[in-house]
Order: sequence, then structure tokens, then C-alpha cells
Amino acid sequence: SHKSAKHACENWHYTESMPAGGRINVGVWEDERFVGVVIFGMGSGNATNGIRYGLKRSHEMAELCRVALRKHNAPVSRIVKIAVQLLRKKCPKIRMLISMADPVQGHHGGIYQAGNWIFTGETAKDYEYQLPDGRFVHHRTATMKLKSVAGRNKRPLPGKYRYLMPLDAEMRERIEPLRKPYPKRDKQAMAAPTAQRRGSADRHAPNKTEADTKEAA
Repeated sequence: SHKSAKHACENWHYTESMPAGGRINVGVWEDERFVGVVIFGMGSGNATNGIRYGLKRSHEMAELCRVALRKHNAPVSRIVKIAVQLLRKKCPKIRMLISMADPVQGHHGGIYQAGNWIFTGETAKDYEYQLPDGRFVHHRTATMKLKSVAGRNKRPLPGKYRYLMPLDAEMRERIEPLRKPYPKRDKQAMAAPTAQRRGSADRHAPNKTEADTKEAA
């Protein structure tokens, strides 16, 4: 449900927010316990991204835009694989997925590499803005939290790592030539305290009680 997905994103994902636009939420349970959500972004924005890969319709491409999990047992790569399988059953016309890994958060895309996603390089550089509480967040998150970012302190961000997952043989043949060597984990970034990274929330540690989580689920 939207309520459960929102709870997971706000408590267990570093952005502390739900993605905008159309979505398909895949809930994750272990031993009948709600542990998070995998969210796929759907809508017209994917048509713009899909054109470069020869896709003409927005429903042919989706973005894996959130993996928001509390403490769990299964490998994240397995959780994502099952979520993709469920998405394909619900939306059989989707031909490709795209997702990003944020190096600012110490992410290099290990869950995508484990699933044999195709790494195609980095996105363009971006910016983040400072909130009243002193934290810096991505400009999209800042615009959702603030009425305006005018006059706010901002700083540049490196591009994110782009991963693609073709969902049929023809798409795999089309985008396989775009594959580049996988980026490696940035040990220095991973060693930094979480509070020093953008969006200090620990995505594996719930900020609310177990009772709150059960109610949200």
C-alpha cells in the first residue's frame, strides 16, 4: 500500500522521501514481518529516457527508484530479483529497467552487479541544497521539502552510476554493446560515518517502534 511504502521510504531510505510520479510498490516480508519496499517508477518521464535505447512508449521502460529496507536476512540482490519478476508479471510490456547508484552515499551498484545488470557509465553532474536543519539533499528532495530553493546554499554532486536491465532477448542484444566495466566500491566513502553522507538516515535501522511498523504495514 501507499502508506506502507511511504513509511519504509521515510524511515529506511537515505532520501527519507517517496519518489514522485506513478509507482508500483512491491512489499517485502520475511517470516510474515514487513521489512520494506522496492519501488518502480512508471510514467511519461521514462519515455524521454527510453528514446535513446530505441523505446517509443513510456510503458516499455521503468525505473527502479527505491530499495527501502530495515534489518533483513535475504541478500538485497535476491530481493530485487524477486521484485523484478513480480513486476514483469504485472506489467508484461515492460522491456527494460534502469536504476542509479549514488556514489555520494558510498553506493557503487553492488546489488545490480550481482544481478548482471549492464553498467553504462555515469549521469551528468547535479546539485544538492541545504535544508534549514543543515543537511544537504538532492535538488529533487529539496524542492519537495521547501517552497523554494532560491538563496539556499548549494554544492555540486558527482554523476550517479547508471545500470540497465533488459527484459527480453532483443533488448539485451541492443544494449549489451553499451556495457562498461563495473565500478568498484569506494572504500573511503564506505568507511565514512553515515552522518557525514548526504541524507543521514540509516536505511536499515527503523526510527520508529516495532508497533509503529506493524501498524503501517
